[in-house]
Amino acid sequence: MFANVGWGEMMLLVLIGLVVLGPERLPGAIRWTSGALRQARDYLNNATTQIRQDLGPEFDDLREPLGELNKLRGMTPRAAITKHLLDGDESVLKALTEPLDGPPIGSAVPAAPAVPTAAMPLTPPADDDGDGPAKPAAPRFDPDAT
Repeated sequence: MFANVGWGEMMLLVLIGLVVLGPERLPGAIRWTSGALRQARDYLNNATTQIRQDLGPEFDDLREPLGELNKLRGMTPRAAITKHLLDGDESVLKALTEPLDGPPIGSAVPAAPAVPTAAMPLTPPADDDGDGPAKPAAPRFDPDAT
């Protein structure tokens, strides 16, 4: 129950108890709290033992689905879909997340040089007709994504 409470939190609780209850009543309050927790733990252990005795081997049959639920609790949505709907085959999900063309998402794209070089023309290239600069290419459009 208090497995995640560290020493810092315990000291904070003692200081709050010292301020609220005072130094005279604090040791009695700590004794009462520890006794109540011990008694509650004993009741739970006795109840578990009684259930195990009443159910016998069926008790273990009840624990198996709970273990499966605990495994599912730790899964991400992608892992759950892969395991239960796709029988462990991730190729379908990988195909859905790859871009249509171009570099993969998240890969480094080479930056354009800051200073023009001799190989780079200073004027925009002419279009196919030769009557002026080329029109910019249309942006990629995915009709399935809209």
